[in-house]
Amino acid sequence: MKFRRTSEKPAHSAELPSELTETLSQLDSDALVISARDAVVFTTAGVEQLGLVKDGRVQSQELMAIVRVVRRTQEKQLSDIELPRGPIGEGKHELRITVIPIIEGEWIVVFIRDESEIERVAQVRRDFVANISHELKTPIGALSLLSEAVASAKNDPEAIAQFASRMQSEAKRLTDLVQEIINLSRVQDSDPLREAQEFGIKDVIDEAINQCRINAEARNIYVSASEIVDVSISGDREQIIMALHNLIENAINYSPENTKVSVTTSVDDGIVGIRVADQGIGIPESSLERIFERFYRVDPARSRQTGGTGLGLSIVKHIATKHGGEITVWSSENVGSTFELRLPISRHDNEVKP
Repeated sequence: MKFRRTSEKPAHSAELPSELTETLSQLDSDALVISARDAVVFTTAGVEQLGLVKDGRVQSQELMAIVRVVRRTQEKQLSDIELPRGPIGEGKHELRITVIPIIEGEWIVVFIRDESEIERVAQVRRDFVANISHELKTPIGALSLLSEAVASAKNDPEAIAQFASRMQSEAKRLTDLVQEIINLSRVQDSDPLREAQEFGIKDVIDEAINQCRINAEARNIYVSASEIVDVSISGDREQIIMALHNLIENAINYSPENTKVSVTTSVDDGIVGIRVADQGIGIPESSLERIFERFYRVDPARSRQTGGTGLGLSIVKHIATKHGGEITVWSSENVGSTFELRLPISRHDNEVKP
């Protein structure tokens, strides 16, 4: 495990023992060491990814309150605390904290275990079983009935051709559904902030648009990207591309031919907003609160025509939440919809470049 030693030394103390830092760096759990001045003098790499420490100071007031109790009582304390995944959105880390005084209380060692990881794995398993049982029955049942129809129409070539075409359609629907369930499970089964990469917004927008190019050209819909502010974010690049692809693909599928889908960005107070706007059929106000639920479809008949699985927007929400961000929507029927994916800008990206 990687670790980082800060430059500040505790007041009136000897050097932090190298044996201690070496031991902490070998543990499975993350850890940090706090000096008598409340300065963080050592962290493992995972602590930085959690955003728990900034400029050599612990950012959680709840944790610092526990540290002060340990410093006063010289006794170990165990506690559970919640830490936001980002400055916006609903995502949270659920942390199990163990705080221990060492060397006569001169330093405080904090061990950190992300309990949300355990719950997340259990939730993934439950969701996967529920998803499979809920949605796969329809296309599998249709294929079974169609195969019986083909067998009974063996002397009618025209009927066989018609049934075969429908079987191909149902097989594609089944393939798409399985892939989306796999995508959702992968998103739920990952923590993009633990092994975060830094990448530019412009690059992922361009790739997502290119992935939708064939569908857009087939429907004669023009997809444009303008006012793109090329800042960097941290996380999983492929997941962000997947989220943008789903938003753009939805905009294309629910828009009339010969219309436009636009992708724009803006930056406000350390947050980049990526907006995907269409001139489509819009979403009824009664459905706006439910469109990010798994398998929810505003218009089931339209979803069957476009090949929609009802999982695309749910995947987008999971990706946004996992990255410490959020997804919002504005829509008006017969006017269009605008989805905005809002994500924290990388803390290492201090310069906004047009």
